[in-house]
Parts: sequence; C-alpha cells; structure tokens
Amino acid sequence: MPPLITREEATRLGEIEDHAQIEALVERAWAARVERFADSTDMCSLVNAKSGGCAEDCGFCAQSRFAEAETPMHAMMNPEQVLEHARAAEAAGAHRFCMVTQGQGLSKRDFEKYLEGVRLVGEHTNLKRCASIGHMSQARAAALREAGIQRVHHNVETAASYYDEVTTTVRYEGRLRTIQAVREAGLETCVGGILNLGETRAQRVEMAFELAAINPTSVPINLLNPRSGTKFGDRELIDPWEAVKWIAIFRLVLPEALFRLCGGRVENLGELQPLAVKAGLNGVMMGNFLTTLGAEPAEDRAMFEQHGLNVARQPDNAVNARPDNRSGWLSGETPDVVQELLGEHDAGSAAGNAAPDQESALRVRLWDPSTQLRYRAKRAVPPRPDGSPNSAPAARSRDERGPRREDSALAPAATAAGWGD
Repeated sequence: MPPLITREEATRLGEIEDHAQIEALVERAWAARVERFADSTDMCSLVNAKSGGCAEDCGFCAQSRFAEAETPMHAMMNPEQVLEHARAAEAAGAHRFCMVTQGQGLSKRDFEKYLEGVRLVGEHTNLKRCASIGHMSQARAAALREAGIQRVHHNVETAASYYDEVTTTVRYEGRLRTIQAVREAGLETCVGGILNLGETRAQRVEMAFELAAINPTSVPINLLNPRSGTKFGDRELIDPWEAVKWIAIFRLVLPEALFRLCGGRVENLGELQPLAVKAGLNGVMMGNFLTTLGAEPAEDRAMFEQHGLNVARQPDNAVNARPDNRSGWLSGETPDVVQELLGEHDAGSAAGNAAPDQESALRVRLWDPSTQLRYRAKRAVPPRPDGSPNSAPAARSRDERGPRREDSALAPAATAAGWGD
C-alpha cells in the first residue's frame, strides 16, 4: 500500500495547528478518498457478545482485571441473541456486523457457540460478517472462514515504540502473528488502534507507517474515551481539530484502506464529526460500542449523505467480502427484509387493514451497553504488571454506563419485536 506522503511530510503535517491549514489537509485527504472509493461507504455495527473478566492489562480498558473500574459483565450470548442484534444492525442501515468478545481467546465451548451465531447471521441477513475474538491460530481462523466470517479485527493499538506503555501482558509480536494467521486463512484483516494514549506525534506517524506495512483491508481509528479506574483514566479528551488532522494524515499514508471511526468519536469530536468524515472516512461504527453509547444511526447516515456519499443498504452484502455500495456497482439481488416490512405496512394501510400497533414507528434495538450489561465491583484489584497506578478523572465525573437512550425510530411500519434483548 504505497503512501501518498513520505514519513518526513507526515511528520511536518503532524505539527500543524492552524485550523485553515488543517482544513486544506482535509481537502487533500478527501480528494484521495473520492478518487479511490467514489461515493461508497462501509457502515459497521457491533455486538459485545461476551464481556468482562479479561486477564490482560490494557491500560485503556475497564474490562481488564487490573482496572479498578466496575467490570461490565455478561456471559457468551447464545446464537439466537447474536442474530437478533444482527437484524437490528441491518435495519439501522449497517452494511457489516462485527461480533466481539473480550480477552485474548475463547474456550472451545464458547467458540462453538460463536460459530453457530456466525452461521445464523449469514443465513438470515445480508450483512457482511466480521469477527473480533483476540488471538487465534490459523486453524481457528479457518474455522471462522468456513462459518461465514469474511474479515477479522485485531488491533495493534499503538506504535511499536509505545506499545509497552499500553499493555505488558499482550505482546506486540503476538498481535502480528494473529494478523498473519488470519491472512493465511484467506480472510481480510481489520487492523487499527487508539489515538491519545499518551503517544507523541512522532509515534502516531510511526503507527501509520507500521499499519501501511501490515497492509490491512480495513483500519479502525479509535479516540480514547478515558475510563475512570484505568491507567489512562485521567487523560483529557483529544482536541477535535487534532483528531481530524490525524485522520487526514492516516488517510494519506494508507490511501487504499477502508477507514472507519469507532470508539470515542462522539465524546472527542462533537460537532467536528462531519469534518472527520471529509478527512477520509469510509464509514463509522454505527450505534453503540462495547461498553459505551454512540450516536443515533440516522444521525450517522445523514453525516455521510451531506457529503454526497451513498449509505444505502447493499443487496449483495453476503456476496462480496470487500464492501462497495458505490452507485452502479451492485450485482445480484437478495431479499431486503426491512423494505419488505415497510412494503407490507404500506399495503395494509392502503387496504385499511393496518393493525393499531402498525401505526407506530419501526423500533430497532441495537446493542445497548447501558441496559444490557450488568456491572460488578471488584473486591480486589491486583497491581498492574507495569507498576503504573490506575486513574480517575479529577476534573469531571463520568457515568461509566452512559445514559439510557430510547430505541431508534426508522420509518412508519409494524413494530419489530424481539430485535435485541
């Protein structure tokens, strides 16, 4: 993946702070994005299929057993629950669906449940299917492929030179081995990281070029949302203009990658989210994240449409692993379950046969950590292996679970019960 800028130019661009200069950089990144992807988008959604009790010491994560934060818990979802969340993601406009579990691996029993959930999603939705289950062997990667997974997510988190500040129990080399096992199994790779963990600007450039060497299909960018009781819990949010600048730089370093903005985008970017889209994004993680709330799917779709981008559902989602809903590029037809439901409602209304509850809005219940996770206080927390203390923000308090958000109303139709817990 040849970068469009040199390491030296990326370093110089990383130092600019003038907003007009950043906007000029955004225009450059936008041109690179449109040249390669035209109006196509790649909207993701996820479900936290298993949460809590992770044995690793990642300094940003409240699920770590070394964090003083309450542990967000639930056991491995059964396959039918995973399918319900996938259907909700599809109805909300997602093109792909990622099933995420905590930790660095799954037991044999949980892995079999996970594979069955993947098969159900493949059989009953048009979603592209992604997995995120930590470290894995090539044999497990092959099993995921056989079940219907098309892409595997496994972040490097940060630059190699800063990695030991982020975690000491998960080796950087181990992450690279997992990525290689995924590739050897014939699967696409999704590899990114988190900005604002305390790394320098030079280390952000380092991470961008390390990712270019890995050459993943997809690059998710997260912005640290500090969690009270974690190592990085006292960090301030990144300046939104700084974040936009780095999204544009990463786009120019990895011009062929599918970029998406994931965790922390709402808290860190605020009103600059549309500018971040123009800085080179192919998509975002729609809905909620593993343990925190995101944005309304309708708001996310509108944010891309205002730039003339196509966010329509993709009727060939289960056919092509690489997403591209670029206008005129689709081939083949598969059922659109959401449109069918809307059509049934319209037909019933025209005939005067609409049931009373059919006059309500179609309610879609995405994965919601504020209502679907339970939290357990830790009785004792072992010292972090790196000797660093856990931190809590002094300047502001945070509700770790986030406010409860009402279900998303999409369009007039019959209520779709059971799409979510």
